Amino acid sequence: MKNTPINYEVVQRIIKKNQIPSIGSASIRAVKKVVDEIEAETGEKYIRMEMGIPGLPPTQIGVDAEIRALQKGVSAVYSDIYGMPSLKNEMQQFVKNFLDINVHTDSCLPTVGSMQGSFAAFITVNRFLPGKDTTLFIDPGFPVHKQQLKVMGQKWESFDVYNYRGEKLRDKLESYLKKGNISCMLYSNPNNPAWICFTKEELQIISALANKYDVIVLEDLAYIGMDFRKDYSKPGEPPFQPTVAKYTENYILFISSSKVFSYAGQRIGMMIISDYLYNRKSVHLKNYYVSDHFGQSMVFGTLYALSAGTAHSAQYALAAMLKAVNEGKLNLTKAVKEYGEKAKIMKKLFTDHGFKIVYDTDVDQPIADGFYFTFSYPGFSGEELLNELIYYGISAISMAITGSERLEGVRACVSLVQREQFSALENRLKKFQQDYS
Repeated sequence: MKNTPINYEVVQRIIKKNQIPSIGSASIRAVKKVVDEIEAETGEKYIRMEMGIPGLPPTQIGVDAEIRALQKGVSAVYSDIYGMPSLKNEMQQFVKNFLDINVHTDSCLPTVGSMQGSFAAFITVNRFLPGKDTTLFIDPGFPVHKQQLKVMGQKWESFDVYNYRGEKLRDKLESYLKKGNISCMLYSNPNNPAWICFTKEELQIISALANKYDVIVLEDLAYIGMDFRKDYSKPGEPPFQPTVAKYTENYILFISSSKVFSYAGQRIGMMIISDYLYNRKSVHLKNYYVSDHFGQSMVFGTLYALSAGTAHSAQYALAAMLKAVNEGKLNLTKAVKEYGEKAKIMKKLFTDHGFKIVYDTDVDQPIADGFYFTFSYPGFSGEELLNELIYYGISAISMAITGSERLEGVRACVSLVQREQFSALENRLKKFQQDYS
């Protein structure tokens, strides 16, 4: 039996019990379940980097507002499918203050987390225009987005953007769009899992091609404001969160409360549709909905079919949190800067012990320190590396399941790693380096 920080026999047995042939290729939730069971049996605490969930307390302003709403009895009342007016007003003001874009309140829709927003968008967008039935993913990305398409039987294509940054993005992107079958393209910015951030030039390229080929851009802003190289926290003042919405009217934005407000458990997010797209019409929609109007089909067709509204009390919470940041009473990013500070320390611990950062630059500047980072170790694929690190009390996920072509890569999320665990992380990395150098 190998001499590893976590009992080798126990780890092997639990992996086998869960019928996982390779922990390195397992899904995020499968990895979590295995590590939960190992921790429970051994009493050893892992360096948990597999789950992209908040590691901070929820924003108290939201908690207090939701409690008040529940005490008033809102849980007995169905919320409107399109959202309550006070929340829609704050959403409209929020995107003006922090993205510098203007939309009507009709175009601001609360969703049951950003995941419901993307699911609803895929359903509606891929039925909008004849012949346009395929989603393009600019990877790496969140694996569950592809799972959403898979369960619906919808089509997708994808490419890893690693080798196509800057002007090189134009030709690569156009090679897909010119075929005419792409309805929409999705990416996250900052990126989950690589933490790359698109530049202004890249967003303009995406926008220009979206306009040229009438493709809808689905921009996932789950980590809005969290590129800490700039301060995006001041309402109504530049710099603003970079967004494709500055350069095209063919967009839908997904903005999460899970990360920036640490409000993940209540499943409340925002879907912002451009006024132009919201009011577009297509007779093709009549094959699935009673209306040919995009916005009406989205709200009263797709969202209504998915859920009879977003949780009422959670809407009060989000409205209160947005109101506080809109009025400058709550700093949008002050609390979550802790993620960037931890990432900086953790990346150095990895590189000091022979590991490499995989996605390491944004075109011509070092990548930001934030919620995620990617690493590799010489001589290992990402899957092989994870299959070994599990015995060293370190859990993460392979970049292979994110659409990345950098198969040596592993995604690490810093949120659940506590500062008091840094010494344990250093010791385990040192032991790994000794065993595999």
